[in-house]
Amino acid sequence: MVVKSFCCAVLLLIMSGCSQHSSIKKSENNTKINAPTAELAYAQGLLLSQYNDWRGTPHKWGGMSKKGVDCSGLVKLTFEQQFSLSLPRTTAGQVKVGHSIKRQQLRTGDLVFFKTGVNVRHVGIMVDELQFFHASSSRGVSLSRLDNPYWKSHYWQSRRVNLK
Repeated sequence: MVVKSFCCAVLLLIMSGCSQHSSIKKSENNTKINAPTAELAYAQGLLLSQYNDWRGTPHKWGGMSKKGVDCSGLVKLTFEQQFSLSLPRTTAGQVKVGHSIKRQQLRTGDLVFFKTGVNVRHVGIMVDELQFFHASSSRGVSLSRLDNPYWKSHYWQSRRVNLK
C-alpha cells in the first residue's frame, strides 16, 4: 500500500511538472494564489489511491469494511490509513474536528459536510478544489463534484484537518 501510494504521488508530481498551466493562479478578485505545494500533491495521491481501492464499495449504515461503508466510516478509515490520524467515527464528531473554512478555501484533504435531510448529515473528502469522494447511499464510494446542483444546494460547511 505504501509503495503504491508513493508511486501514485510521484506520478502526480511528474504530471504536474509537465503541465502547461502557470504555477500561479489568479483568484476572482485578481489576487495571486500559489499553486498546490508538494505536500498537497502528495496528499492528493494518497487520497486518490484510497478512492481507487474503495471505489464502488456499497453504502452500508455503520459499515467500516469493503462489504459496506458509510460516509463517516470512509472518512475515518481514510484518515487512519493514509495520514495516521484518528478522527471520530460519526459525522457529528467529525464536524467538530479541525477548523472551519469557507467554501472558496477548499483544497485537497478538507472535509466537506452536507445537510441531506432534516437530521441527516453527510461528509466527504476533497481531492482537489472541486471534487470529493464519499460513500453515497445510492452509488457507494464514488467521486462527485461540488458544483453538481444536488451537492451545491445541500452544502453545509467545510473543515480543515492538519494532515501533518
